[in-house]
Amino acid sequence: MATGRTSAQFITALRDREQLIGYWSLLDSPVAAERLARVGYDYLAFDAQHGLFGYQGMLNNLLATDTKGSTAVGMVRVEANDLTYIGKALDAGASAVIVPMIDNAQDAAEAVAAVRYPPLGRRSYGPMRAQLRIGPDPADTHDQTAVLAMIETADGLANLEEICATPGLDGVYVGPSDLRLAIGGATSTDPAVQDEFEQALARVREAAEAVGIAAGIHNADGESAARRLAEGFTFATVAADVVHLQQIATSHLRAARGEAR
Repeated sequence: MATGRTSAQFITALRDREQLIGYWSLLDSPVAAERLARVGYDYLAFDAQHGLFGYQGMLNNLLATDTKGSTAVGMVRVEANDLTYIGKALDAGASAVIVPMIDNAQDAAEAVAAVRYPPLGRRSYGPMRAQLRIGPDPADTHDQTAVLAMIETADGLANLEEICATPGLDGVYVGPSDLRLAIGGATSTDPAVQDEFEQALARVREAAEAVGIAAGIHNADGESAARRLAEGFTFATVAADVVHLQQIATSHLRAARGEAR
């Protein structure tokens, strides 16, 4: 089993553009999170935007991630680029927040401000749970938490270089389903726009590398994650528990029936 990092060590690795691999969670199952945290992933990302849980579920899953034997830190994709949502995720103990629907440098700057305490930002001080493992002094907290901007809209892609250059931004994260739709795909997996999609991914990698920030991407499976890391992404997420639960249950059912997989 891989050796777990502290939040500070994880954030340093992220900012140093070391390769990191995570897992995506939509289910409100702290027991599942506790098991996944021991597998060897560098992080677990809990989806508060499209996931099937509220604040208490987010808190419980972050707590489960920090239990004995964990190799992972907890991230949260917040519901929106909003000071309250971002602050609550950080106060609950998230080591990093992934902020969706970032369209321009102003959006990115607002996300950064929501993660940093004054005078660097606008985060309200009240890390009721986070202070047990992150911070609690503002300077230490800033060293131990990260903010990642999602690139998933047509405007976000058009303004990519300006977003990446936002002071204080730790990285960008591709949402492939929305991005494929944004460049003209009829569905979230439309192969008709594959060339345009690959060109967009190359732009993201290059823009992040040019300013020295992390570049991450969401993936359907481990093979896809390995390919994207080999291409130059610095962190990759394997998704997601609710999908994989159905996939593995289906494969076992077919095996039990003697059907071809």
